[in-house]
Amino acid sequence: MANWNDSRMTVTESAARGRNGASERDAGLRSYMLSVYNYMAGGVLLTGIVAYLVAHSALGAAIIFSPLRWLVILAPLAFVFALSAGVNRFKLSTLKTLFWSYAAVMGLSMAVIFFVYTGTSIAQTFFATAAAFAGLSVFGYLTKKDLSGIGSFLIMAVFGLIVASLLNMFIHSSSLQFGISALGVLIFAGLTAYDTQQIKSMYFMTSGGEYAGKMAVMGALSLYLDFINMFSFLLNFMGDRR
Repeated sequence: MANWNDSRMTVTESAARGRNGASERDAGLRSYMLSVYNYMAGGVLLTGIVAYLVAHSALGAAIIFSPLRWLVILAPLAFVFALSAGVNRFKLSTLKTLFWSYAAVMGLSMAVIFFVYTGTSIAQTFFATAAAFAGLSVFGYLTKKDLSGIGSFLIMAVFGLIVASLLNMFIHSSSLQFGISALGVLIFAGLTAYDTQQIKSMYFMTSGGEYAGKMAVMGALSLYLDFINMFSFLLNFMGDRR
């Protein structure tokens, strides 16, 4: 009789520990994803503030309409490469500094949209992008379907999009630009769901601590890039030019 009671207690304790472990894991995942979204949203906000201030300053206009604009346009790429290459070598504090610096420099690059499109259309496109991004990210978080195959295809499509964009810089085809914008919206919409699923999966592959913090920053960078690119391509459709 005593042995049966001991066995029952062992099973009960084991089940309780399993439930507690699952609860802790779920709480950790929620905290991790919240950190990712906070970084991403903060980066978008910083980019928007910098873009607005630069566009409405005399210095900003001088930079954008001078050869320095190419430095401003290409500078964000250096930050992306630095973040990607240094994720294992840099401290978490360094990655955070690079991320916020990247978001600020991206604001310099994005300032040009205020000279091309009306403020109303920029605001409308931003909120449309935010709504679409939220829905797609939630889908990527909740879906049980493995999006790896789709993600691999979309990543290859991004390279094709870059080549087409570079080509159109020389031929200036409005039809090609329309096609690039349409594909760009679809590609980065799909990548939003894919990247969210990948970020969620990465949590279960980390042991916590500083490395989990680094993965949160890199996850935020991926979602930030998805948002900014989807916004930029969508603006070509919805934006009213000045």
